Amino acid sequence: MSANSGYTQSVQRLMQELARLPGIGMRSAERIAFHLLKQSPEDAMKLADAIHEVKTRIRHCTVCYNLTEADPCNICADPVRDRGLVCVVEQPKDLLALESAGMFKGVYHVLLGRIAPLEGIEPGDLTIDALAERVASGTVRELIMGTNPTMEGDGTALYIQSVLQGRFPDMPITRLARGLPAGSSIEYANRNILADAISGRQRM
Repeated sequence: MSANSGYTQSVQRLMQELARLPGIGMRSAERIAFHLLKQSPEDAMKLADAIHEVKTRIRHCTVCYNLTEADPCNICADPVRDRGLVCVVEQPKDLLALESAGMFKGVYHVLLGRIAPLEGIEPGDLTIDALAERVASGTVRELIMGTNPTMEGDGTALYIQSVLQGRFPDMPITRLARGLPAGSSIEYANRNILADAISGRQRM
């Protein structure tokens, strides 16, 4: 946005920051900015307070790397969950999608990404070492690869399999059944597809 657009500097800055959000272009940023300007100061500041709260209170669980306010997270701290069954996912949003299916009673490990050399994301950028430490602790009896059925997701799962089976050859490693369409993302799959993928997981 040019400096002589007619907007004040503070409004321009607000629009520019809003436009950096995923799926928000300058037109949408403009509408949101003027919506906020029309709100009362109290209502507008609720958004600012919510952003401040989430950035200061949310952290990664030191066990599974899910987003949480309490450490460990609610899933890792739940005594009913099966800690020997660990589902490995790329992002916290994938964990939430699988949880919504209501079928999985184990725990999770969030990689915080997937291996994508063209994007500069290497194995060392993920939480693979922490996953290996969990397996080494002796509490894990099965790993379920819940990475997305994309080229990068499959490549990440195969890399993890090769690393872990080299160190722990007796560790069963399965993957979600291919009820998930190739090239899709877990977060967009419906409840029934995810339930079938969990129950029909296959040995890698």
